[in-house]
Amino acid sequence: MGNINLTQIFSSALVLLSIIDIVGSVPIILQLRSKGREVNALKATLYSAIVMVGFYYGGYWILEIFNCNIQSFAAAGGFLMFLMALEMILDVEIFKNNTPAGGATIVPMVFPLIAGAGVLTTLISLKAMYDDVNILIGLAINMLWVFIVIKSTTKVQRLLGEGGIFFLRKFFGIILLAMSVKMMTENIAKLF
Repeated sequence: MGNINLTQIFSSALVLLSIIDIVGSVPIILQLRSKGREVNALKATLYSAIVMVGFYYGGYWILEIFNCNIQSFAAAGGFLMFLMALEMILDVEIFKNNTPAGGATIVPMVFPLIAGAGVLTTLISLKAMYDDVNILIGLAINMLWVFIVIKSTTKVQRLLGEGGIFFLRKFFGIILLAMSVKMMTENIAKLF
């Protein structure tokens, strides 16, 4: 398993915190809830953790089964993020929610927002640098933060009001758009 190293834990936790960016997803969560779609904080956190740990240990193997590489996977994830950003900026609905009872916990919350292609590829990159135990502790810290943020989005909504939420949705839509373009272009460039 390796030795527990606080520097590695701190580094991996910070890298994952910036990639997951759950605070930046607050406007998306609020938008989903305003459309009557349920986002269960505990399920979203647990499913995301399961996806991340599963991909951490079996990601290369899973991609090989489908004859896919990390760059293709990350470019596709960037495209999904691009579409979500367009929804936020243009106030249009691109993702149709066909889940039972109007839930949104799995799509788009678990994938691509929390356990998206950027996070999954980052986990594999971290594996090459740090001990497993330190990365997994850093991931656990992030999952706790994800749960807290998702659970408290209604308080954020009351605090900011409709105007503040509208501003956040547009602002983070632009940020998400920029991140998606970067993810797509970097990974498409690596493919060629």
